Amino acid sequence: MREGRRTSITGELILVCLASLSIVPQLHHATSTEGSVNKLHTHGKTELGAEEQVKAHFNERGKMQGSEVRRQLATSACQTGNSIDDCWRCDSSWETNRQSLADCAIGFGKNAVGGKHGSLYVVTNDSDDDVVNPSYGTLRWAAIQTEPLWIIFSQDTSIALTQELIMNSYKTIDGRGYNVQISGGAGITIQGISNIIIHGIRMFNLVPTGPAMVRDSPAHYGHRLRSDGSAISIFAGTNVWLDHLYLSDCTTNLISAIEASTFITVSNSYFTNHDKVMLFGAHPEDTFDTVMQVTVAYNHFGTGLTQRMPRCRFGYFHVFNNDYLDWKMYAIGGSQNPTILSEGNRFKASDNNNSKEVTKRVADGGNDFGGWENWNWRSSDDMFLNGAFFQDSGSSNIDSSLYEKATSFSAKPSSHVETLTANAGPFQCGLGGYLSCDSGTPNTYGGSGGYGSSPGWYSAGMRNHNIPVQAVFLLLFSTLSVVCMFI
Repeated sequence: MREGRRTSITGELILVCLASLSIVPQLHHATSTEGSVNKLHTHGKTELGAEEQVKAHFNERGKMQGSEVRRQLATSACQTGNSIDDCWRCDSSWETNRQSLADCAIGFGKNAVGGKHGSLYVVTNDSDDDVVNPSYGTLRWAAIQTEPLWIIFSQDTSIALTQELIMNSYKTIDGRGYNVQISGGAGITIQGISNIIIHGIRMFNLVPTGPAMVRDSPAHYGHRLRSDGSAISIFAGTNVWLDHLYLSDCTTNLISAIEASTFITVSNSYFTNHDKVMLFGAHPEDTFDTVMQVTVAYNHFGTGLTQRMPRCRFGYFHVFNNDYLDWKMYAIGGSQNPTILSEGNRFKASDNNNSKEVTKRVADGGNDFGGWENWNWRSSDDMFLNGAFFQDSGSSNIDSSLYEKATSFSAKPSSHVETLTANAGPFQCGLGGYLSCDSGTPNTYGGSGGYGSSPGWYSAGMRNHNIPVQAVFLLLFSTLSVVCMFI
C-alpha cells in the first residue's frame, strides 16, 4: 500500500509539473530595464496573423464554446443579471483566465477581439517620458505594437501621458485587480484601427497636449496636432468595447466617436463631474456616420453632468439599462436624423424645472431630414422620476424594421437598473476570485480622487504591492521545478 500510494503521489506531481511548464511560456512580463521599441517577446507562444485571429474568434463564438458557455457559469451565489459581469466574475479563476473577458461583451461592440489571441504584457513602468521611443515596460510601448497584446499591470499605477496615447489594433488594456489611473495629461486615441478593449481604468483631469512628434507603431512616428483633452477619442475605429471605466473632469468630451466609427459598446462605466459626456458624430455634413452603431448599457450617469449622454448624429444608437441622475441640460440628444432606441433606463431629473426633459433635438444648421418629428426616437419601459420625461418622435413601433439597426441586445426591465449598475466603474476589488470583488457593494465615487480616496479604493499603505501576482506564480513554478528534479 505504501509503495502504491508513493507511485500515485509521484504521478500527480509529474502532472502538476507538466501543467506548470505549459503555463509559464504564456506570461509576457515587461521590465523597465529592457530595450527598444521593436522588441517583443512571445516566449514560444505562436502568434496568429490579424485575419486568422478574427476568424478564429468568430468561429469560437459560433461553437457555443465561448461566450454562451461562460454565461452559463453564473450561479445564484454571484449572478446579478448584468450579462457582462455574470459572464466573467462568476469564474473564480478569472485572474488566470483574463483573456476570456473578450467573450463577455454585448451590444454592437460584442465582437471586439482586443488582445485575446496575443501574449500577456505586464506594465511595470508608469513613466511616459519619451513618446517617440517609449521604453519597454511602459503602457505606451505595448499600445503601439503591431502584435496582439493583453495589457495588465503589476501594481497600483498612475500614469500622466505627456502626449495622446495612439493605440494600435488588437489591444486590451485590463486594469482589473489594481487601481490604474490615467490623469493629469493626455488621453487615449483610437484612430483608423479595430478591436480594442479598455476595462477597469480611471481617467480624469485630462488636458490638451501637443503639437508633437508621437509614435503610433514600431515602424512609424509623425507630427500630431494639438489634442482636444478628451479621455477617449475614436476616429474611424471599429469593434471597440469600453467597460467599467471611471470618467470625469476632462477638457472636451469624455468619449467621442467620429469619422464613420462603428460597432462600439460603452458599458458599466461611471460618469461624473463633466459638461459634454459623449459625442457620436462630429459634423452635420458627415453623412458617412450613417454606418455608426453604438450601444450604451449598464452605465451610471451621476451628478455634475450637463449634456451629451450621448449626443448623436446620423447612425443607430441603443441606450438601455442605464441610470441617469440630475442632468443639467439634457441626457440624450442629437441631430441629422439619428435613430435612438431608449429601453429600460432610469431617469431621475433634478429639481430644476428647466431640466426635466430627457431629450433634446439640436438645431446645428444641418439637414433636418423633414423635421425632428420624423426622427425615430423611442422610449420603451423607461422609468421617469421627479418629473423627467422623454419626447418620442417618428415611428412608435419599436418592433418594426425602422428600429432593427438600433437594437443590439435584450434590455431588462427598468426596475432592475439599480442592481444592474451597482458596480459601474472599475471594480473595488483586489486580485482573486469573485468574492474579493466586494460583491453587492455599489461603487461610490466622490470626485477626481487619487490613491487612497475616491475614485481609488486602496489605502495609502497599499499603494504599491511589492509582490504582484505574476511574481507569486513565478515563485510557485520555480518551487515546482525543484520538486520535479527529484521525482
